[in-house]
Amino acid sequence: MKFVLASNNGKKLIEMRDILSELGIEVISLSEAGVSGSPEETGVTFAENALIKADAACAATGMPSIADDSGLVVDALGGAPGVYSARYGGPGLSDEQRYLLLLKNMEGKEQRDARFVSSIACRFPDGTLITAEGVCPGTIMLAPSGSGGFGYDPVFRVEETGRGMAEMTAEEKNAISHRGRALRTFCGKLREHLLEVNDA
Repeated sequence: MKFVLASNNGKKLIEMRDILSELGIEVISLSEAGVSGSPEETGVTFAENALIKADAACAATGMPSIADDSGLVVDALGGAPGVYSARYGGPGLSDEQRYLLLLKNMEGKEQRDARFVSSIACRFPDGTLITAEGVCPGTIMLAPSGSGGFGYDPVFRVEETGRGMAEMTAEEKNAISHRGRALRTFCGKLREHLLEVNDA
C-alpha cells in the first residue's frame, strides 16, 4: 500500500517511513508523486494545517495522503513560535538561525517550559479522515547541545529523559518524540481502519 507524505522534508520522510513500514505501507514524498508546490498553511492550529496539507495532497495525487504539522510551543513566549515554527523570524533562515533567535528571545526568562506538538491528518480518496496528536514536554536549554535531529532539537531538553533532543539517536528520539507518539496513535487507528476495509 502506498501513501504520499504531504511534504518534501527528507528527515520527516525518513521518520514516517521508519514507523509506517511496520504496517507494510510505502511512503513517498510529494515530489516523488509528481507534485510541485504546497498549499498555504492558513490554519491557526497544528491540526488545521495538517488537514489543509493532507487534503491538498490527496486531491493532487488521488492517493491516501498523510500530513504532519508540528512545532514548538514555548510558554514564556505566549505559545510562540507555535504554528509559525518553520517560519519563525521570517523566510530564508536556517534551522540554526531560528533556534538561536529563540534563545535570544528567551534571555533572562526563568520560565522555560515548552513542548513539541505534532498533529497528523490522513485523508483517503473516499473521504475517510484519520487524525492523531502527540506531545513531548520539556524545557528550553540555555545553549544548544548535540548534533542529531533537526529544527529546534538542539535547544530542547526532554522532560522524561533530562537529555537534549539532539543528543539522542534516531531510535531514542522516535520512542519519545511528539511525532513518534502521534504516529503510534495514528498507526493504531490506521490498523483498525484497514482491518475494517478488508473485512467489508
